Amino acid sequence: MNSPTPRPGVYEIYWKFAAERQRTFEARVRGDEAPFTDDPIIQNYKFCNVFRAADRVSQYMIRDVAYRADDSSPQDRIFQIVAFRTFSNTRTWDTLTEILGRSPRITDLEDDSFENALTMTKERNSGLYTGAFILCATNAYGRTQKHLNHVELFRDMFVIQGLADELLAAQSLQAVYEALHRFPLMGDFMSYQTAVDLNYSEFVNFSEDDFTQPGPGALRGLRKVFSDFGGLTPREVIMWMVEHQEEEFARLGLRFDGLWGRPLHAIDAQGLFCETDKYCREALPELRSARSRIKARFSQTSEPMTLFFPPKWGLNDKLPKAPVLGAKIESRLEPLF
Repeated sequence: MNSPTPRPGVYEIYWKFAAERQRTFEARVRGDEAPFTDDPIIQNYKFCNVFRAADRVSQYMIRDVAYRADDSSPQDRIFQIVAFRTFSNTRTWDTLTEILGRSPRITDLEDDSFENALTMTKERNSGLYTGAFILCATNAYGRTQKHLNHVELFRDMFVIQGLADELLAAQSLQAVYEALHRFPLMGDFMSYQTAVDLNYSEFVNFSEDDFTQPGPGALRGLRKVFSDFGGLTPREVIMWMVEHQEEEFARLGLRFDGLWGRPLHAIDAQGLFCETDKYCREALPELRSARSRIKARFSQTSEPMTLFFPPKWGLNDKLPKAPVLGAKIESRLEPLF
């Protein structure tokens, strides 16, 4: 297999950032006092966790959507995961479920209960969406407001076309991605992120290394980390990083124990390219790209978070029992900074 050509000094930053950013996460989990790192860039600016599933919004999705203890059918659970990721806003989901009195169901799309509850949520919260990512054009279904076009998207998906059953019968992570991607409003990166969320659930179960789809931020990072891809596609370069992680951490003398022993997977490796792009804006500003500054600064949140990962990973018995505090982390979906 061909190999990409590392850019000296930048390639190493990818691995050093991964090791140090994970170390700060582990320090917060242990309850250490801030600052959690001597790296001034990581101290002062906000970066997503090395492992996507550890980010605050993903943690909420796993714990309170994908594995919520209620009587949702598998089809309803698929709908809930897709709908939650569309907004990626925990306050929106809390308010929506409060108004409905339960988790949303596909039948709520048929009798307008979901649309009415979502409109009430918008009015009550003065908004529905996180500002952390870019959504596709909003008028694909002819409605005048973004959230109403998404309601029509969900109706198209789950009432008209029976997407839930199709996803439950999918034979690969790429098939899940492609089933989502054929719908309006579901771009490349949104479809991939939603596919990964579905794969956290008990109903979709594929290796995260079966398929990946780099977003714009990851592509910027790839171009900084490598001077040449060696004939590989961006997807193949990400997989190359997954395959070589153990030897590269060892070669550079970096301690990296993963997520309680779980190594980097493709979704994490591609996210690290996005974070490396951000890091290099401060560390190596001469590496110019479409984004020149990191606008979001790190701030500690006082809101505790109880860590919970998909039970099929076998990690939950290894986790601290007490809630942990973290940074104010928004969704990993395409950052605006």
